[in-house]
This record gives sequence, structure tokens and C-alpha cells, in this order.
Amino acid sequence: MRPSLQILCSFVALTFSAGACATPHIGELDVRQGTGGVPCFTVFQKDELLFGSPEFRSIGVTDVTAGGHTLMWAMAIPPERAFPVTFRLCIPYAGRLPVLPKTSALPLLPGKVYEVLIDIKPPMLATAPRAYRARFCLSGKAGGGVQLRTLNSGAVDGKGRPGCGA
Repeated sequence: MRPSLQILCSFVALTFSAGACATPHIGELDVRQGTGGVPCFTVFQKDELLFGSPEFRSIGVTDVTAGGHTLMWAMAIPPERAFPVTFRLCIPYAGRLPVLPKTSALPLLPGKVYEVLIDIKPPMLATAPRAYRARFCLSGKAGGGVQLRTLNSGAVDGKGRPGCGA
């Protein structure tokens, strides 16, 4: 192979690999209805089996209704207290662990769309997610109470989505 062609091929390969590294893979987060109707957050079992249990760094829930970005609650963990996020461990909204640094939790309201992001320690596998994210909303149930709805990653707001109206 001629040197100029070899350099061109190397440059193209480097450009594509740099582009892949610039956009880290975000995994889909499992949002469940936890104790007392409070949402809780964890990894899907299929991801845990495929990539292992990610090491938790922080979590944040943001109101993203109508393009807004209001922080509702966040919690971080000191590196010396790291723990794996497993399918069986569901981190509840507003955090029940008093030893961890966190913000005060604002109330989650029906009709709003929320985004949750869990930041993790970079995994060993290059194909593994670098963080996990999901969108969800709450809706009123007949007879009182609220019901949790998970939205796909492309959902911008709850309009026109079953159960996301106030």
C-alpha cells in the first residue's frame, strides 16, 4: 500500500474511532413504582447480565416538561462508599440513605415529564453504557393515587401520551 493511502486510511479510522468515543453510550434505565407509589430507578436485568452491575456515582431527576430543566432531586455518593447498582436494588426518588449527599426533593406532580440520569463509574467494557437515563411521568388514578408511566427516550413532553395528562 502506498504511504499516502496508508496515511489516509489511518486518518479515516482515527476519525471514526474518535467520533465513537465522543458520544458515550447511554443505557435505558428501568423506572418502577416503588414503596408508597414513589418512583425508584435501576438497571434492566438484561443490561446487568450483559455488562455487569455498574458502580453508582450519582443520580438526578429533572423536570423537562415543555423544554424546562428544573432539578427536582439529586444524590451523589463519595468514591469510598461506592456500591453496584443491580436489578434488585431500586434507588427511590428522594433517597432514603441519610448518609449520602443529596438535595431536598421537590414533589413530583401528575402531568409533568421527568428525566432521571444515573451516572456511573466508567465500565471496563467499551460497549457498556457510560450512564443510564429514562423519562417518566405520573398520572392520576381513579379513586386517588398516582400511576407511573415510563416514556420512550424520544418523548419530549407528555402531551398526547396516554396517562401523562394532569
